[in-house]
Amino acid sequence: MFRREKPTRLHLVRHGEVDEAYHEVFGGQIDMELSPNGHEQAKRLAKFLGDRHFDRIYRSPMARVRQTAKPLLDALGREAEVIDDLREVDFGVWTGYKWHEIQEKFGVDAEDWLVHLENDDVAEAESMDGYRSRIRGSLERVMEEGAGQDLLVLCHGGVIRMLLSLLLDESFSKMDRYEVDFASLTVIEHRPNRVEIKLHNFAPWLWLGSNGEV
Repeated sequence: MFRREKPTRLHLVRHGEVDEAYHEVFGGQIDMELSPNGHEQAKRLAKFLGDRHFDRIYRSPMARVRQTAKPLLDALGREAEVIDDLREVDFGVWTGYKWHEIQEKFGVDAEDWLVHLENDDVAEAESMDGYRSRIRGSLERVMEEGAGQDLLVLCHGGVIRMLLSLLLDESFSKMDRYEVDFASLTVIEHRPNRVEIKLHNFAPWLWLGSNGEV
C-alpha cells in the first residue's frame, strides 16, 4: 500500500506591529519594540495558536519577535530556540528612513525595495549573497532538525519572504507578490521535490475578538 511521506510543516509568523515611531520606516536591524496594538496582536495570535502542537519552536533574537512570541510561548508552556541568523535584513543607509523619504534621499522608489536589495543597490546594506546564505543556513538547520514535524518559526517580514524565495526556488525580488502583515501566519508543507503553500498571510487579530472568538 502506497504511503505518502509525512511533510515537514513550517508555520511562519511575523512579529506584531512595532512602536509608532517606526511605522513605515526601514527598521531592519534596529531593535525596536512592539506598539500597544502589537502586543494585542500577539495576544490574539496566542489565542489562535495556543492549543496547537509544535514539535519545535524557533525565533529571531530581536525584541519585537521576542515580545510577539511571549504570550504564545506562555500559552504553550514552551521555550523557543533562538537562531541569531533569523534576524531581519540590514538596510544599510536606508535604515531609519521612512518609505516616502527614500526617493528624496536616494533617488529610488522604495516600493521596489526587494529589487534594490537583490541588486545590491543599497549602500552599506547586507549583501544579497550574505542575506540569502544566512537564511538558507537557518532553513537547512530547521528542516534537518525537524524533518517530518510541525515547526513554528517566529521572525520578520523580510525573512519570511527570503524563506519563501528559497522554498519556492524563485528570486527574492519576485516575493513582492506575497504580502506579509504584522502578526500573520503562513503555513508551508515541504516534501522532497514538492512545496505547498497551505495558508498565507492569515492575521488572527483581524478575525478574532479579545476573547478569542470570531
